[in-house]
Amino acid sequence: MNDSSPELIEGLIQIGLPLFLIILAKITGMILEKAHFRSIVEREAEFQDLPVTNLKTLPQDQEIEGAWLCTGSVVVGSDYFKRFAAGLKTLIGGRLRAFETLLERGRREAILRLKEEARRQGATMVINVRLETSSISQGRGKQTFASSEIVAYGTAIRTAEKN
Repeated sequence: MNDSSPELIEGLIQIGLPLFLIILAKITGMILEKAHFRSIVEREAEFQDLPVTNLKTLPQDQEIEGAWLCTGSVVVGSDYFKRFAAGLKTLIGGRLRAFETLLERGRREAILRLKEEARRQGATMVINVRLETSSISQGRGKQTFASSEIVAYGTAIRTAEKN
């Protein structure tokens, strides 16, 4: 063994370990994101019979038996790889696709939670649905942990057919 071997191994460790952690974060994030999307698709199928709309009025052939405010909210955080990829993308500009999927998951999850609450309270539909998004950050400078809260809210109603 020559004298440069320990230095070479140390150099490989200094480069390889961060690279390994980035790849591990990417793979773990992809696996968790796909699992969450599968869960969302399954739950959306369960709630197909509970319509959600942004319309403010009902069709004229329906009568309202009850109405109340209904909400669903979720906080989603970005994983390390998404922040890393978005940071690189901001150098050249363009769409931040890494965050687009994060926000899509958040919106769909908030609407599902809205539907879950509406069903628990006996609603037959939710009208005038709105989505609000806010950014939540903790930390200072480059050590900031980025996340977003998405709130879905609307008027849950119980309808009865007119005779």
